[in-house]
Amino acid sequence: MASVWVGSRGTVKDFPGFSAGKDADAIRKAIKGLGTDEDSLNNILTQRSNTQRQLIVKEYQAACGKELKDDLKGDLSGNFEHIMVSLILHPAYFDAKQLKQAMKGTGTTESILIEILASRTSKQMKEVGDAYYTVYGKSLGDEISSETSGDFRKALLFLANARRDESMKVDEQLAKKDAEILYNAGEKKWGTDEDKFIEILCLRSFPQLKLTFDVYKSICSKDIEDSIASEMSGHLEDLLISIVQCARNLPAFFAKRLHKALKGAGTDEFTLTRIMVTRSELDLSEIRNEYKKLAGYSLHSAIKSDTSGDYEAALLKLCGGED
Repeated sequence: MASVWVGSRGTVKDFPGFSAGKDADAIRKAIKGLGTDEDSLNNILTQRSNTQRQLIVKEYQAACGKELKDDLKGDLSGNFEHIMVSLILHPAYFDAKQLKQAMKGTGTTESILIEILASRTSKQMKEVGDAYYTVYGKSLGDEISSETSGDFRKALLFLANARRDESMKVDEQLAKKDAEILYNAGEKKWGTDEDKFIEILCLRSFPQLKLTFDVYKSICSKDIEDSIASEMSGHLEDLLISIVQCARNLPAFFAKRLHKALKGAGTDEFTLTRIMVTRSELDLSEIRNEYKKLAGYSLHSAIKSDTSGDYEAALLKLCGGED
């Protein structure tokens, strides 16, 4: 069964001649004893596919009677610990954990909810929802309901419940109809009918939306993003604009997020780790191209100038090369 977490434009692939036993043993040696051999950990965990890492985790547990995650946490610290532990989680569980962290405590980190829910496919979201329930014993939808409100909540729930159409076929009639509905629900009327925006943007497939946005521009002579920005505000605006960006060009959406995480004073390591880990087997090589277009320099050089040590080394291995 093809994994919904693996694409053709990733930078990390299955490692040829892979042996879970051999890798588990090398990791045990790297952790055991005085001082940790970070280079070995880096060379193994960033250069194996997630499916292979899952096998290493099993082998490690069988050989050592301990969870690799716990041993990594006990032995490493900071951003390097975070990225190593992130790499050994199944992608659906990693997303579930990120969503949980975004909602726990006082206040919700809406930008993380938006990034994950706007960009994942329905198949991915189904797996994330299952993982969330397995780990936390609560449904993702219920948690979102209790942590958010209003139209923002409504849109997130459409996405969390994996209701987006996944077909690649586009329907020109539907695009015309949807574009008209969006125009009538926003620019053409006094006040905005948010429901119509939410339904269309959260239910239609990305290829279908792209066509709808083209038709919309021909009707309204404005980009849909501009209409959303003038009609909405707050988290709902951020979410709907993110969906538009993901539908138009998913790698460019992530390139923008990475650029924001890397530039300016202080690096947002949490976002940097999340995107590098979650996109490394899907489309990171395309994200690199978009990054260079956007920033005028490579993602590789941005990571080099903004991070350091073992953490930098891990990111550069995931990045997979200089553009």
